[in-house]
Amino acid sequence: MDEVLKHKAASCWERYMASDDRAAMDLLANEFLDFLTRCKTERETIAWVAEQAAASGFSDDLHQDLVILPFRSKAAILARRGTKPLAEGLRLITAHADTPHLDLKQHPLHEECQVALMKTHYYGGLKKYQWLARPLALHGTIVAMDGRVIPVCIGEDEADPVFTVLDLLPHLARKQREETVEKAFVAEKLNIAIGHEPAETDEDAKVRQRVLELLYGRYAIREEDLYSAELQIVPSGRARFVGLDRALLGGYGQDDRLCVFAAFKAFMDAPRGEHTQILLLWDKEEIGSDGATGAKSRFMEYALADILDVWEPGTRLRHVLARTKAVSADVHCPMDPDYQDVHDKYNASLLGFGPVFSKFTGHGGKYGASEADCEYVAWFRALLAAENIPWQMAEMGKVDEGGGGTVAKELAVYGMEIIDFGPGVLSMHSPFEISSKADLLATVHAYNAFYRS
Repeated sequence: MDEVLKHKAASCWERYMASDDRAAMDLLANEFLDFLTRCKTERETIAWVAEQAAASGFSDDLHQDLVILPFRSKAAILARRGTKPLAEGLRLITAHADTPHLDLKQHPLHEECQVALMKTHYYGGLKKYQWLARPLALHGTIVAMDGRVIPVCIGEDEADPVFTVLDLLPHLARKQREETVEKAFVAEKLNIAIGHEPAETDEDAKVRQRVLELLYGRYAIREEDLYSAELQIVPSGRARFVGLDRALLGGYGQDDRLCVFAAFKAFMDAPRGEHTQILLLWDKEEIGSDGATGAKSRFMEYALADILDVWEPGTRLRHVLARTKAVSADVHCPMDPDYQDVHDKYNASLLGFGPVFSKFTGHGGKYGASEADCEYVAWFRALLAAENIPWQMAEMGKVDEGGGGTVAKELAVYGMEIIDFGPGVLSMHSPFEISSKADLLATVHAYNAFYRS
């Protein structure tokens, strides 16, 4: 009787003991690592999603039942028409494709001490010191005035050079060591080294000139073309298995591309259901969800309104949204083995025990968050229990230790039922984040069950 009354989170490793499950876990993990290696920017992620969806019959033709509507190459909505009227609500999962990185400034290129540097402006909540003295790659897009759209990717191929942010040697860092971390690592010093060889010219700044010559030779661009460019500095190299047992997954951008991948896999594997199924991918979550491609924009409203006009003319969008069940697919912060003191261990999650419900996020006294209704939590628990899918429920650390926000509050304003639900990630917002391949499989199963509900 005591065991019936108690609740204990189930381990994914125990749940997926069967050899078929382990084989599926490994197959999924390898596919995810390939995705994570290829998709290091928002544009690359949305392009991958669009390519995969098109191969499965999705198009921008609203008269079809499988629709994908990309928006400005950084956001997208995918829809699969259900058998019930749209007025009965949607099954919607949303995730964000952006992740912390370094952007090039508008006037990036300069020369100091015979080294050509490019100035950067960091994006999102990163620890600046983690980006020093490591191999970095340059990804992005340049648009020239003649209309050419030029993709850029330098530092990923084995034959490519890489870039780096220089660090101060310890012999001269006594004053730096006495500073706080925030003061010791200054944003204006996050400059990437991009060249050292001088050009054959009588002009000053010969190394800077040589970099411009190389850029022109490779891309036929001039310095002014950098003004109409979106170029990001990201960690170089493949995502990898971590540990002798290959059970952990390591790589850049898992917050939140881990959920993008899991939600997309679940969406594509789901059969047509009673409720119309939606996958919604945003940009700009890491900096507040602002802008034309963030969750505070009207993109979702406009896209769904266009779909309604064709699929069910006369249906009111507000009725559809108010009756929608939704998931904010965002990663969670599990207990860190070396920093357990920042967690409330009674309300913390663990790697390997499945995706995590976060009933509310925010900070302190629940500021800056939505909160899922108890009725919705109970409905979701029953859904996962019926399919024996492992899950957890936890908070983001101790009450006054910090906190965080997601897009859930931006969608909750429409009256839909929504909760944050996603796998745990250690070393979050670092250049090399860590997740569990067991959690990945459980998360895909959970999202798939949601779409089928």
